[in-house]
Amino acid sequence: MARLIEHTHGRTWEEVIRRSFARVVGAYSCGVITPNQLIALRDPYGFRPLCIGFIPLAGQPAHVVASETCALDTVNATFVREVQPGEMVVMDQHGVHSVTFQTSNKHAMCVFEFIYFARPDSILKNCELEEARIRMGNELAREAPVEADMVIPFPDSGTPAAIGYAEASGIPFREALMKSRYINRTFIQPDQSLRESGVMLKLNPLPRSIRGKRLVAVDDSIVRGTTSRRIIDRLRTAGAKEIHMRISSPPMRFPCFMGVDIGSTKELIAFGRTVEEIRKHIGADSLEYLSIPGLMRAIGRGTAQEFCRACFDGSYPVPVPQQLEMDKMQFELPLKSDHVPGPPSPALTPKA
Repeated sequence: MARLIEHTHGRTWEEVIRRSFARVVGAYSCGVITPNQLIALRDPYGFRPLCIGFIPLAGQPAHVVASETCALDTVNATFVREVQPGEMVVMDQHGVHSVTFQTSNKHAMCVFEFIYFARPDSILKNCELEEARIRMGNELAREAPVEADMVIPFPDSGTPAAIGYAEASGIPFREALMKSRYINRTFIQPDQSLRESGVMLKLNPLPRSIRGKRLVAVDDSIVRGTTSRRIIDRLRTAGAKEIHMRISSPPMRFPCFMGVDIGSTKELIAFGRTVEEIRKHIGADSLEYLSIPGLMRAIGRGTAQEFCRACFDGSYPVPVPQQLEMDKMQFELPLKSDHVPGPPSPALTPKA
């Protein structure tokens, strides 16, 4: 993106950035700082969130930009609004103004932002994510009931849905896995052995709570399946009688080409497998996923068409490779070159 800006002509930064990003296809939410402006822009599909806040400083009010509303709270900023898909918002000493630099006939915000990516204390599309995730658990309990003694979360991302499942089912909620606060997300570790060792370090079962009990274990998703299998093994070793997995999202069957580090379908346990085959692989007594309609009800939107849900159904909003074994790295390889045709703009080329 920086190279594209460097090689684009224009009289002002605003004009250069508008022309540059009109050529970019894909997911992006950007805050661009120039010597006297803050410019926020979002792709025309609105894949990723971006919002504007306001700090009423004495004598010098300030606008700020953040990917999520929770960041505004940390600097005592007031949420103003979301940057709209395809909109560029310019903030400078003259105030705030915006232009639409690119349009699309549909919006496709990543639905996984609501399930996992965004922090639960954020608000997206006027939806409080913590409450939405609790409602996902409510819907899951109605769609996939089971007799059990307690509902437990896979911390921390499975906790809101587990609370919702317990509320709707009437089964007591308990914490049966203690999480170390010093281990990062295992989902994004680059190596499988690192992911598995991270799980062993991160989560420790409480045998006295689960020994002889029938458990409903709730998580937000199953990506590769290795984490779920290792945790289920540890719960059984700790004495769990039955383990019924409930997932507060549909099966993730396709890779994401919009900024998520999943390289190919070979990394996804749900690709080419039935739910029963996944259940056997992870070692659960039963396994159920939340449906797409149930997910939409929990979010509070009546239609799935305004969201990108390609990781569930393979319906990508922009063209991507469609071979059977889709490989993200092969798709991105042509984009790695530093060469962008055209001469640089002398007036706006950043100096070293």
